[in-house]
Amino acid sequence: MGTPSGRTPLAERVEELLGTGGPLPIVAAGDPVLRRVAEPFDGQLEPALLARFVEALRVTMRAAPGVGLAAPQVGVGLRIAVIEDPAPVPDEVRSARGRVPQPFRVLVNPRYEAVGDRRAAFYEGCLSVPGWQAVVARHAEVRLTARDEHGRAVDEVFSGWPARIVQHETDHLDGTLYLDRAELRSLAGARAMAELWAQPTPDRAAAALGFDLP
Repeated sequence: MGTPSGRTPLAERVEELLGTGGPLPIVAAGDPVLRRVAEPFDGQLEPALLARFVEALRVTMRAAPGVGLAAPQVGVGLRIAVIEDPAPVPDEVRSARGRVPQPFRVLVNPRYEAVGDRRAAFYEGCLSVPGWQAVVARHAEVRLTARDEHGRAVDEVFSGWPARIVQHETDHLDGTLYLDRAELRSLAGARAMAELWAQPTPDRAAAALGFDLP
């Protein structure tokens, strides 16, 4: 049953969020919305409202700044995420992590599956867990299937850091935080990351903190 205005409750929620103007507030870990499986998008937002919401996600992601943002991170339980990575990193980091620039993309109802058995482990953070990072072993290559904001099919293989972004954001839509997959002995605050573990790979952290890498 719809609301008296004819809008879905999710549409009402999005309209309320967009009414504040500027970047949207990011929900922090501990909020139940981050632990629920998001509802598949099936037209709950009419096209103009969807376009406004997507733009708000882009503005919020860039302002944070981050390389991805899922709708639940702004309190909206829909299977929508955005990603973008200009990859402004040194060549050594780019080579070690496979971090290459990614254009802005909208992922609607995304799902991924592993391509091969290879896994890669690197420090990872999250806008909903500010101030902390931890090492996460993820599939080195994944096949992503989704729709874009215009309903066009997306079927693409991602590798390296882009594959990590895709997995991280899609996990959000399943109620999974990166900490659920992390090596907790690697957990480090911002100061420790800057002073101790800023190397391109987590090998030194693994040796010092006592955890294994794949």
